[in-house]
Amino acid sequence: MDFLPIFLDVTSYILVLVLVALGLMIVFGMMGVINMAHGELFMIGAYVMLASQSLGLPFIAGLLLAPLIVGLLGLLIETLLIRHIYLRPLDTILATWGLSIALKQIIVLTFGPESHSVAAPIDGAFTLGSVSYPLYRLLLMGMSILLIAGTFWLFLKTSFGLMARAVIARPTTAAALGIDTRRMYRLSFVIGTALAGLAGALVAPIISVDPQMGLGYLVPGFLSILVGGAGPLAGVLVGGAVVGGTSNLLTVWISPVAAMITVYILAILVIRLKPEGLMGGRRAK
Repeated sequence: MDFLPIFLDVTSYILVLVLVALGLMIVFGMMGVINMAHGELFMIGAYVMLASQSLGLPFIAGLLLAPLIVGLLGLLIETLLIRHIYLRPLDTILATWGLSIALKQIIVLTFGPESHSVAAPIDGAFTLGSVSYPLYRLLLMGMSILLIAGTFWLFLKTSFGLMARAVIARPTTAAALGIDTRRMYRLSFVIGTALAGLAGALVAPIISVDPQMGLGYLVPGFLSILVGGAGPLAGVLVGGAVVGGTSNLLTVWISPVAAMITVYILAILVIRLKPEGLMGGRRAK
């Protein structure tokens, strides 16, 4: 068995999963919003790419339009819905679950229930000895690394990130010091949704684009946050590596269903033994 393609497949999946989970982490870690519609926002990003290609636009146009359109949709969702249920997890589950159903049905009515395919911007494969690997998957890995690094830089090295982390750690104190927590919540939600849309657009050429595609990343994304910890951003890297790596590696030797069951069991054990996650992050009250 040649392990290089397996390693690249696992790495590719982990990076995309981390990119999706980062949006979830930002929204959940800062606002306590369990966004069950995050998978549908990921799906909409893929459909934006599909629509842009059907209009004859270049691939880069789809990459620019996806986060823009999904980010604007996120702003609308935050303004009309999410702002009224901050820090109320049960309410956010019900509200965003209903929203996910509505978004999915809108896509079905607009594009139909069938699957679609998106053409990759580059063809060909990278060859090393007897191993051949698609060039677009390598491009996807590189872009995911840049986006993940850019998100970490934004939240860890900028004044915006400093204020965002202050709101995460001590929202009441941050507000008393003059930080506009309402604005921080809104911007963070938009950033989280835009990341989901961009991830969907990036992944569209390598998976089937259909109304159910978001669920395949939503559940592993939540598991990544629970396993890694909902406090520090670095937790999503650890959680994504554990969940994504375990799932992909086990799929090589056992069935995908058995692999996913094993991942669920592993996640349950981690949560039971270390409820705050492997990185030990806790949300301050």
